Order: sequence, then structure tokens, then C-alpha cells
Amino acid sequence: MDHLKLAQNIVDRVGGRENIQSLTHCATRLRFVLNDNRKADADTLENTAGILKVVESGGQFQVVVGNDVSEVYKHIVAEGDFDGAGSGASSEKEKKSIRSAIFGLISGSLTPLIPVFAGAGLVKALLIVLERAGWIAVDSGTYAILAAAGNSIFYFLPILLGITIAKVLNVNSYVAAAIGAALMEPNFTALTAAGNTTHFLGIPVSLMNYASSVFPMFIAVSIYAVLEKFLKKIMHKNVQLFAVPFFSLVIMVPLTAMLIGPFGQYVGQWIGDIVNFLINSNSVIAGIILGGTWSFLVLLGLHWATVPIIMGNLSAGGDLIAPLAATSVAASMGIGLGVFLKTKDKDLKALSGSSFLSAILSGVTEPILYGIILRYRKTLIYLVAAGAIAGGLMGYLGVKLIVFNFFLNVFTLPAQSPMLYYIFGVLTAIAGGALCVVLFGYESKKNDQVAEGPKVQQDENNPIESKSESDQQSASGSSTGKIEQNAAGIDTNVAMESLITSPLEGKVIPLHDVEDVVFSSESMGKGVAIIPSKGQLVSPVDGVVSVTMKSAHAIAVTSDEGVEILMHIGIDTVRLKGQYFTQKVQQGNRIRKGEVLIEFDMDQIRNEGFKLTTPIVVTNSDQFRVITPLMSEGTVAVTEELISVRS
Repeated sequence: MDHLKLAQNIVDRVGGRENIQSLTHCATRLRFVLNDNRKADADTLENTAGILKVVESGGQFQVVVGNDVSEVYKHIVAEGDFDGAGSGASSEKEKKSIRSAIFGLISGSLTPLIPVFAGAGLVKALLIVLERAGWIAVDSGTYAILAAAGNSIFYFLPILLGITIAKVLNVNSYVAAAIGAALMEPNFTALTAAGNTTHFLGIPVSLMNYASSVFPMFIAVSIYAVLEKFLKKIMHKNVQLFAVPFFSLVIMVPLTAMLIGPFGQYVGQWIGDIVNFLINSNSVIAGIILGGTWSFLVLLGLHWATVPIIMGNLSAGGDLIAPLAATSVAASMGIGLGVFLKTKDKDLKALSGSSFLSAILSGVTEPILYGIILRYRKTLIYLVAAGAIAGGLMGYLGVKLIVFNFFLNVFTLPAQSPMLYYIFGVLTAIAGGALCVVLFGYESKKNDQVAEGPKVQQDENNPIESKSESDQQSASGSSTGKIEQNAAGIDTNVAMESLITSPLEGKVIPLHDVEDVVFSSESMGKGVAIIPSKGQLVSPVDGVVSVTMKSAHAIAVTSDEGVEILMHIGIDTVRLKGQYFTQKVQQGNRIRKGEVLIEFDMDQIRNEGFKLTTPIVVTNSDQFRVITPLMSEGTVAVTEELISVRS
């Protein structure tokens, strides 16, 4: 994958540099805050090579890239300097709801810290293992140094949150960090030794411990953002460099200590108390609900908003939310394992096996969610059922998170207590998801109107009259029918086979070898790929042209048997904007097998630096029982049989 080209494509399609207010990333997603979401082309982005999904949620425009996200992020930041501060507000900035703005602020501020949360959490989990095994003494220097590594991010969280929140709000992150640091400054924290209150200019100040606190900084920096903009508006530019930070600190630090800090602590405590009250009232029901729905929050990117509550719970002794949510994550892992055990398709087996292994080791399940679960919608039922059952069990067992870690993997097991109960709950979810797939399958079989025979795809601009079953089976000689009868002579099943012929002359390669995760993961459908030796793409079936592109680099046709076939010439060739491609047909045209659809200049495209690997995929794969490439390697001629599709 060319990370630089992908980064440039993403920037262009989110509306350009001037439309990006700020950018962060998590394990698999680029998280944009845009000035105007309407300027972003989500549909084109989703069809761009290297992008798995586009999600608009919580005030963010999220682009799911997968494991290469950090590399793509680096190129975007290097090209546009979007690391947090953004490129300025737009006069056409889209108005967002208060709810979206709050979720966007919380998730955008916390996601940059998740990697160090995970790393520090693992350090603390390691210490638990070493101490319980008797390999390290808690009063040793070694323990103290490792504990410092694990505790620092959490203890000084107000300072780091000041930086990340300020970047989302596009204000000076170092002044915001200084506000957080003031709450942790030794002279201020030492005041608690004399009592719970002190005074500032005669005004009483409640003293609290702000280590690991979250909500006070969200409130403080949000108010500071308004103050900074006001000060810049009324002050001359020549004095802003020192005057704005001076007045900001003089105003915000006392205000935070007197009012914002205590109020923020109480707000966080109230929210945590409400959530925990609901869980403690009936932990089984809470587990069923959270275990059954958590993955949907992940899909929408809203799960980060629970981090402040989890952090508050941990500071109070332990969190019940994370273990319940973990059952949904484990259920998705089980579905990946089940597909691996169930499928005979070697490409899908490779995808499911690698995704399951990655999830177990890293806790990142987006490849399973986007590559398998959303593709085979039947598995959504298994996800909810297995997660809910295991969540109810986890709630009954009363498992708590005792050391922060937001990822479920084999390395974070010691962060839960009792650990054995937690492992039992997780294994229940994994086994449940896997068994559902093994017992009930993962594909929805095409069983509607079987006795009526296949239908012809119609286009409202060019209606095509339906043919009789016998006409359709003999129209191109590319399909065969098999009718089974019971003892009474009544038809009980109709099995259809459609043959897709090669639209190109060239070398056949497996789809999983394509350097484009959207195709290689089979997110777009099953099929093969061809490296062409001649610049001419022909129709692989008799049917109708169902989709054309302005850039003419790709086209989709629908066969008379209802098979939808996408042919995408080259990798990322949409960037050529139609240059070197000549489209010979229009959407809605009736076509015959072997008819020329697109001509392209192979030499010129290669000279521009693009690869010509062309995926040929069945985009409605879930409607058919078996899709089998008749060739997975070697050379192929035009109209030679390439893929078998059975209903």
C-alpha cells in the first residue's frame, strides 16, 4: 500500500486542508473534526483503495484504514500539519448538536492517549503478575521504578488531557497543560495536609485530589478556549504573545481551583454513581444489555465516551463496565474463529484466521467487524446473543477491572479481578460466537423465489423485460439448471450455476494477493484478480451495465442470472480522473458477453506509477451459496471461464 498516496486521497476527499479542523487517530481509524462535514465525499472515500469504512459519529468524520492507520496519519500530518491544532475555522462551519459536540470532544481528546494507556496498563498488569508470583518485592527499587512507569500517565492525566483537549478546541495546548499542572503542583497539593479547605483572596476553596481526574479538565479547558479567543479579540497582536498566556493563567488557575475543579469532580462522581447504580441494581441485566450492544458503540466510535467513567471508577477501587463490555469484543473474536473453522474458502479462512489471531494478541477487532460481521449480516445475531449471554454471566460473577486497560487481549487478563472468573466469561463469549457460526453458518442462503427462477436486473432508465427461466438459462450458454423432484414428482429445489468468464487477457492471481485491503479482505465480495496483458476490458456475461464511473476506471454489470460483478482496473487509478481510460458503454445499456466495455492505455497508466492489478468480484456474494474461482493462477484468455456462482 502506498501510504503517501492514500493520505493525499483522504485529505482531498474530506474537503481539502482548509476543511480540516483537527485530526487524531486510534488503533484503526483516522478521526477528523471537519469545519463542514458536507464538503467530505464519504461515498467516494469508502470506495477508495485502502479504506475499509467511513463513519460519521460523535461530531467526528472517521475513516477506518486498519493496521496501516499510523503510517497514513504520519503522512497527513507531514503534508498539512494537522496534528491537533487544525487549520482554522471556516465561515461555513457546520453546526453540530450539543450531544455530538460533547462526544466529539471526549473521544477526540482521549483517543491520542489510548496507546499510552494501553502500554502503562500492561506495565501495571505485569507488576501484578510478578508480585503475586513472589518474583518482586513491593518495597524494592525495581518495583518502584516500574510502578512509576505504569502510574505516571494516570497520575498526571490532567496535564496530558490539557494538551489533547486544547488541540481539539484549537487553542494553545501548553497553556492548557499548565492549568492541569497547577492542580498537581506540590505547593498546591501540600495544602491538603492542613485540611480540606483553604482561601484565595478571602474566598473559600475546597481542596481535592485531582490525580487521574478527567472531567475537571474538560470543563476548564473548554472555558479557557472561550477566554483565549476573547483575549485575542480585544488585545493588540504585538502583546498577545505574553499577555494572552498571562491573563489566561491568572484567571483560569484560581477559577479552576475554586469552582471548576470541585464541580468537575462532582459531575464525574455523579455520572459514575448513576452508571454504577444501574449496574449494581441488577448486574446481570446490565451485563446482558452492555454485552449485547457494545460492538455497535465501537462501530459508531462512541465507546471512547465511557473512558472518563471507567477512569473515575478505577480511582474509587474498581470498574464494572469494562468487563461487561469485553464480552461483546470476545463474541466478535468467536465469530472470527467460527468462520475460520466453518469456511472452506481458503481466502476467507486466511482473513478470519489472521483477524482472530490479531484480535487475541492486540484486542483490535475492527477487521472482524468490518471484514466479516458487517459482510455476513447473519453473524450480527450471533454477536448480540453470545455477547449478551456472556455479559449476563460476567455481571453475575461480579468481575471488576482493577488496572486501566481498554483492550481485551491475552496480555491484559491480570488487570481483572477475579481473573479466573473473567477468563471464564470471555471464553463463554468466544465459544458462543464460534458455535453459532459452526452450527448455523454465516451466510444467508438465497432462498427467496427459488421456484420462479432468477430475475433480470432492471434499470429505471432502460427497462429490460424479464425472460422465462428456460430463455435465461440458454441465453448465453453460461448457466445450467438442476431440478430435483420428490416422490410425488413435485419440484423441491432448483440449483443454478452461473459462469462468469474472464473480462481480460492476462495473469490470474488470488484476490487476497491484491494490494488493496478493501478487495483482499473480500469486503467488496468474492472473486479473483487479473494483471492484464492487453488494455481492453470486455463484458464477462450477458446482462446490463449497472454502474459506471466518471473516471471510467471501474464498471459493474449485472448478469441475466442476477449476479452483480464489479471490475476495477488498477489500484487507486481513480486518481487519474479518467485519463487514459475510454468507456464504450453507458449505464443501463444491454450488453453481450465479450462486448468491449472499457479500453485503457496500459503503458501510460504504468508510467504514472499505478499498478494495473484488476479485481473481478461478485458484489452480492451473500446472495449465493457457493462462489468458486475456476482459476487462481496462470494465464487466462478473454471469455475463458473464470468464476462459478451457485445458488
